[in-house]
Amino acid sequence: MGTPRNVVVAQSGGPTPVINNSLRGVLEACRELPERFATVYAGHHGIEGVLREELLDLSAQDPAQIALLRTTPAAGATGTCRYKLKLGQQEDFERVIEVFKAHDIGYFFYIGGNDSMDTAHKLAQLARERGLELVATGVPKTIDNDVGDSEFRLIDHTPGYGSVARYWTVAVQNADQENAGSCPADPVLVMQAMGRKIGFIPAAARLADSDRQMPLLILLRESGLTLEAVADLVNDTLKARGRALVVVSEGFDVGDLGERKDAFGHTTFSSSETTVAQVVVNHLNRMGLACRGLARGNVPGTDQRDSIVHASTVDLEEAYLVGCQAVSIAVEHGSGFMATILRDAGSDYRVRFDKVALQAVANSERCFPEKWIAPSRTDVTDDFVAYARPLIGNDWPSVPLVGGLQRFARLEPLYSDRKLATYVPQGYRS
Repeated sequence: MGTPRNVVVAQSGGPTPVINNSLRGVLEACRELPERFATVYAGHHGIEGVLREELLDLSAQDPAQIALLRTTPAAGATGTCRYKLKLGQQEDFERVIEVFKAHDIGYFFYIGGNDSMDTAHKLAQLARERGLELVATGVPKTIDNDVGDSEFRLIDHTPGYGSVARYWTVAVQNADQENAGSCPADPVLVMQAMGRKIGFIPAAARLADSDRQMPLLILLRESGLTLEAVADLVNDTLKARGRALVVVSEGFDVGDLGERKDAFGHTTFSSSETTVAQVVVNHLNRMGLACRGLARGNVPGTDQRDSIVHASTVDLEEAYLVGCQAVSIAVEHGSGFMATILRDAGSDYRVRFDKVALQAVANSERCFPEKWIAPSRTDVTDDFVAYARPLIGNDWPSVPLVGGLQRFARLEPLYSDRKLATYVPQGYRS
């Protein structure tokens, strides 16, 4: 079997409420195989930490703090990044290999989405070319649920989505109470959900009202409706119900928002000059409502992906197990795969954990199925509800409190000794 090799695990892209439980799954699974895995490091702020040779020693941490990663949301424990290893930035790729060689890294686990799987695939290829025995394995995550294919053959759903879906389930329930009480003055409440180009997050609003008792309109990016059509539909709802709740995707097309883009080339709507929700509110109020009062807006931000109290217990468990699965794949099948979650057929919700090729995931992109958009274009179908309902679970997560405050993991700043010269990532050079 040979001498145990060191490990690097890193996170990339936007965080999720359960991302640290995948990190915990990788670490604890590696600890169970000391004959295979030596020290487990985390790249501090993802691949940037690898480039800067900032490797946080996870093996030296207090096990009690590692256990707390289960209910520590987002990525504050080890950090994530939006730095992409791009074609043409060959120095960055060579630097990663150099760092891995210097620290005897034999295993690399990358927690992320499509871009991260592409990076892991490229690094595995380059390592082979450079004579480094490196096993690169992907661990899926994204709140958008856009990793994989639209037929759900590569992965059924990504860790992170179930928790954000639960957030919106609870948020819409509470908003309905607010709107029902305040509708004489504020008959329309417009709520903006994350999901820059895919509708899985706003679609989850329907889970709050699967019997369709609320005056709820859901506007996916894929809806294809104009602002004028939205105003007509809202007023139709007001005439019929006297009030309206509107959940709109941040990527819904309302024209220019003064968008800004991140390092991956993705629009960051929360950094734009205005918001979709505000444009919709302004348009409704300008055109006039079919009843007395005004439309108002609510724009949740990153709390959608960092609220552990809203996390799905199903999501927490699956995030951990998919991290463990990645380690099993690395041991049994070697480099070039991503751990995946597949759903068994049947009415009862059961999943199995498997593997898919990194290259297959890196080159795919899921769309929200057209068949799950209702004919009205302002709702989703019962088939979507049947798909998403099991993912939000049936209970609240147990979050430890100390003095009334949530108790999160506090990792010690224990880093490996630097062995190489200081390096500035290519993307940050002026």
